[in-house]
Amino acid sequence: MADHPVDEKLPPLKMATTGLQHVAAMYAGVVAPPLIVGAAIGLSATELTFLTGACLFTAGLATFLQTLGIWKIGARLPFVNGVTFAGVAPMTAVVASTEDKSDALPIIFGAVIVAGLLGFLAAPVFCKAIRFFPPVVTGTVITLIGISLLPVAFGWAQGPSPAADDFGSATNLGLAGITLLIVLLLRRFTRGFVKQIAVLLGLIAGTLVAIPFGVTDFGPVADADVVGFPTPFHFGAPQFQIAAIVSMCVVMVVSMTESTADMLALGEIVDRPADEKTIAAGLRADTLGSALSPVFNGFMCSAFAQNIGLVAMTKIRSRYVVAAGGGFLVLMGLCPMAASLIAVVPRPVLGGAGVVLFGSVAASGIQTLVRASLDKDNNVLIVAVSLAVGIVPIAAPEFYHSFPENARIILDSGISTGCVAAVLLNLVFNHIGGRERDAEDVTHPMEAGNEITESSRAAAMP
Repeated sequence: MADHPVDEKLPPLKMATTGLQHVAAMYAGVVAPPLIVGAAIGLSATELTFLTGACLFTAGLATFLQTLGIWKIGARLPFVNGVTFAGVAPMTAVVASTEDKSDALPIIFGAVIVAGLLGFLAAPVFCKAIRFFPPVVTGTVITLIGISLLPVAFGWAQGPSPAADDFGSATNLGLAGITLLIVLLLRRFTRGFVKQIAVLLGLIAGTLVAIPFGVTDFGPVADADVVGFPTPFHFGAPQFQIAAIVSMCVVMVVSMTESTADMLALGEIVDRPADEKTIAAGLRADTLGSALSPVFNGFMCSAFAQNIGLVAMTKIRSRYVVAAGGGFLVLMGLCPMAASLIAVVPRPVLGGAGVVLFGSVAASGIQTLVRASLDKDNNVLIVAVSLAVGIVPIAAPEFYHSFPENARIILDSGISTGCVAAVLLNLVFNHIGGRERDAEDVTHPMEAGNEITESSRAAAMP
């Protein structure tokens, strides 16, 4: 019996190039949190480089746990794991509330370790929520994942920093458009292996095009060390403070919710639906990876949704490809010069490729919604309201500005709020006393009602 495509082992060259393509797609997301937190602490350039390399290294280890797995740990799906951006706000809050900034990272690391261990113990219970994720819920959440990621691509397309003079310039947007066009042309007019690595080739071509415009910076390569290792507890032994632990536990719940949705989405895309056992194993990998990460000076890890789009677009479903990507991440953590090569890719070029990747995720969600019985009025309402709730943080970023900081960790995540809304609405409309309503046909708000004729009026009269 032939192996499932998820368990397929590709030829070495194809494995390496497609794995590198995954790294290129998620690199910016991994390095952004340590750069933000490190800058808030006031780390030197050398320490900031060390922290970034440590996060790359721990992302690779977490990816190994998720893709290859050991015992009952790891979903064994093509998942890339890395630093979750949901933890940035509470981590910077810890930095701001710490008088001695040298204690900030040890406090953060202690909180992440505790949150990771508690999440690991809670995984077998948390995974039981899968029965509350029918196609109407999963389709909505997958669509929201794609929609929530698109603003990231648009931000990349404008440039690396909103404070820069050229942010949103015609040059930056033009480079993003050229990269997008190259990827589309490669997808349309090539076949086989070249078609599958269209994103990687687009990133390379876009970077070369950007050189004459002075957007490509090779400085990081020249300044990077050849060899480095994230010494355990380089910034000091972990410290355990209740407030920091509570805030990171909230982040862990958000991360586990999003990871559950991501696993369900990826399971649909690779044609290996994620059951309760798979989700439990995947959550164990996320949480254990998070608990181990601070040992090597990394932050909380979670599945990266943007790589789901790459799987959906390339149709390469092998988990070993993503494991190869994990190998590159480990290599980058051990070799700063290798990490700097990916950093050379200009942000606008990443933005152009991101439009394709993240849009593919949203399209996969729409495909799932096609199977969600949208001819039923209940399901239309679930999708409509859940999408609206999930889009709030995207359309109106300051909508929840008056809420407490800890509450905003959840509310500012459109994926989390939309997921919770979809689950709750599905319970109300399709489970709690909703058996009779299941048979109702859909009533479209813009659809004209049945015309009331004289005959029908007469028939209705006693």
